[in-house]
Amino acid sequence: MDQKTEQNKKQQHKAAGRNTKDLTDGNLSVQILFFSLPLMASNMLQVLFNMADVAVVGRFAGPMALGAVGSTTTLVALYTGLLIGLSSGVNVLVALTVGAKHGKDTEETVHTALIISGMAGIFLMFIGVGSTGAVLELLHTKAELIQGAAKYLHIYLLGLPALAVYNFGNAVLSAAGDTKRPLLYLSVSGVMNVILNLFFVIVCHMDVEGVAIASILSQYTSAVLILRHLFRCREIYGLKRDKIRVSRDKAVRLLQLGVPSGLQNGIFYLANLFVQMGVNSFDATVVAGNAAAANADNLVYDMMAAFYTACGSFMGQNYGAKKWKRVERSFFLSMFYAFACGLILGLGLVTAGRHFLGLFTAEEAVMEAGMERLMIMGLSYCVSAFMDCSIAAARSLGKSFVPMVIVIFGACVFRVTWIYTVFAYFRTTTSLYLLFVCSWVITAIAGNLYLAWTYRKVRKGT
Repeated sequence: MDQKTEQNKKQQHKAAGRNTKDLTDGNLSVQILFFSLPLMASNMLQVLFNMADVAVVGRFAGPMALGAVGSTTTLVALYTGLLIGLSSGVNVLVALTVGAKHGKDTEETVHTALIISGMAGIFLMFIGVGSTGAVLELLHTKAELIQGAAKYLHIYLLGLPALAVYNFGNAVLSAAGDTKRPLLYLSVSGVMNVILNLFFVIVCHMDVEGVAIASILSQYTSAVLILRHLFRCREIYGLKRDKIRVSRDKAVRLLQLGVPSGLQNGIFYLANLFVQMGVNSFDATVVAGNAAAANADNLVYDMMAAFYTACGSFMGQNYGAKKWKRVERSFFLSMFYAFACGLILGLGLVTAGRHFLGLFTAEEAVMEAGMERLMIMGLSYCVSAFMDCSIAAARSLGKSFVPMVIVIFGACVFRVTWIYTVFAYFRTTTSLYLLFVCSWVITAIAGNLYLAWTYRKVRKGT
């Protein structure tokens, strides 16, 4: 290696770590907690986008509009889950290159990821809009709800490209240790979403289409803000117009990690579509109550997910730096924090569930139906930490395919089997909701066994 090449490499290394946060040194328990707090707030704001939709239509447009929007919850989560999975691959690769101080690799990864993420959002938008009617019928959506649900989805899915771009930017900044800036951008777009919801529904007398328009406008706002920052910043992970091109090897690696992760999320939510079919077999009151209570699922899951992102970022950077003790402690601390978060929030919902449901409905029958779900799920959320954290950890070690297979069998196959056996026999909402915690336990056992085996192989360099 000649002197000039060596000098350039040192400059790249210096640039890669100039203003990024070094996650390979310091007190891990404090670092992970303070790293995760802005992520928790960011994830909570994303959930509040959809919660605001449901709350406004439920309170000001009536139970039919609430049921229509609620009927789309799992389907919306399916498409967004695919994009979130793809962005998790971005997070892992950027964290690895930042931790290893490989500036050129970071630069190529970020610009390739922008193109792939944007294309994925556009592709899913066309697929989603084109298949809305058929999918809603397949889910046995109530006849009185299907028109409103289709109207909401046709508008909401137009925001998927923006969601893809925002998740890309969030993944890049999180990998570099910056979790505060995405929170700021979501705060701006979140306030905008709530204001527009109220304006379109109360002032303009719109129902489901009003909240859908408000959602996509806020999503495009957050995407523009995060892109603006990435184009303006001078860090190695910043975007430069003349660098926007696909690096073949980085694209292959991103797809190897991101596609299985996205499919994993998609399959997980696909299994939940069968759960939605079970819910839809009950009357409209149960459907509305389930829709109101399901907002707690997204709130708790996404708050816990902050620690899975932290797990990926910390394990990724320390794996890149070959600091194995910190890799191990990053996993166990992240899982502990996620478990504690799920336990505290779940118990809070059990004790204050009626107040929570009161945000979405004033009808007593709908509230009673929602409480049945909250009682079961509130005591179960914490269990999911053992499953999701093991999957995030395996992904940070560069493994996505086997975790996807584990989720297919532990979540999808198991849940569908439960629907057609246990639920088909009892035909009660209790027998339906219990499938969640049972599938989490099975998937967690398999996921942690695979993680332990993979980690031993990685450390040995095989």
